Amino acid sequence: MRVNGKVVTELGTRVRATDRIAVDGRELAAARPLTLVMNKPRGVLCARKDPEGRPTIYGLLPPDTPHLGHVGRLDFNTEGVLLLTNEPGLAEGLLRPENNVPRTYEAKLRGRISDDDLQKVADGIPLDGRPTHKVLVTRLVGRESNADWIRLTLTEGRNRHVHRIFEAVGQQVARLKRVAFAGITAKGLTFGKTRRLTRDEVERLRRTAGI
Repeated sequence: MRVNGKVVTELGTRVRATDRIAVDGRELAAARPLTLVMNKPRGVLCARKDPEGRPTIYGLLPPDTPHLGHVGRLDFNTEGVLLLTNEPGLAEGLLRPENNVPRTYEAKLRGRISDDDLQKVADGIPLDGRPTHKVLVTRLVGRESNADWIRLTLTEGRNRHVHRIFEAVGQQVARLKRVAFAGITAKGLTFGKTRRLTRDEVERLRRTAGI
């Protein structure tokens, strides 16, 4: 087998959707690179199948959509921006911690948070015994009088990250939506809908991912 003209003998060699692959001198038709952004609704699972029969993000895609993988995941009740791609290297690069890819969320709390506690969140609350990066936080005004809305941008993704950093200061998240991932938004998309990223958007993502 040759990849981009070079002989490859190692099992498990990873290739990108843009690579040229030839077997016994015949070049295989490669899948066209495809990256989508979805406006994920609440109550939908980031999985291909669910033993409990809950709806999944793949059930929202048109039937003729080629095989795609989701870039990271959003919790069952978290809504908003979710990327899907058939470029493994792109997905891996965007999730690599050292690339500091920004993720912006808007969180509705069940109460009001003090300036001191919000500063603790901004400074980076340790999780699992490890320090975390600083967080850009903004208190959104004009929402609920008895419950704060907070916009926050993180440059790392840990399990239930937003929920856990607010829980650490005695707050609970009532609603959570991701409004941007690596600069990509779901503007103009209704819940459950997708759009194909433009060539320029994909190139920006590749640079961010370091590929």
